[in-house]
Amino acid sequence: MERCLRKTEQMFKRMKKEDLAAVAAIVGIYGIMGMLGITCPILFMTGVSCAGCGMTRAWLSLLRLDLQAAFYYHPLFWLPALIMILLLLDKRIFKQWYWLWAALFLLVYGIRMFIGQGDIVVFRPEEGFLFRVIVRMVL
Repeated sequence: MERCLRKTEQMFKRMKKEDLAAVAAIVGIYGIMGMLGITCPILFMTGVSCAGCGMTRAWLSLLRLDLQAAFYYHPLFWLPALIMILLLLDKRIFKQWYWLWAALFLLVYGIRMFIGQGDIVVFRPEEGFLFRVIVRMVL
């Protein structure tokens, strides 16, 4: 645990002011979007869910100790936390397994998109902002 804390401290020391400003900007933008009711910018813009859709709801379910709901919302909700821990401990582990993790997310996304119930991962491009803008421009 102490090693992990030292690695985290070293990581923050290596970060540049520009990196911190970028992180703050992203958090700020997501905060504003959340206040406007936009929970996922990809879903909002395209009407198509992203591979991470359901992740926030999964973590909120986990915080309520509802493990079944967490897996329902996103079966890989635990993976980003594991990746971050491994990344803090040793970047080589992250690089060695990166393609496997990406393939897992794409596999789960494909299954949820084409076989799922359609209430978490959706394909509704006609509801996306870009589609509505294009239709208005054409008409």
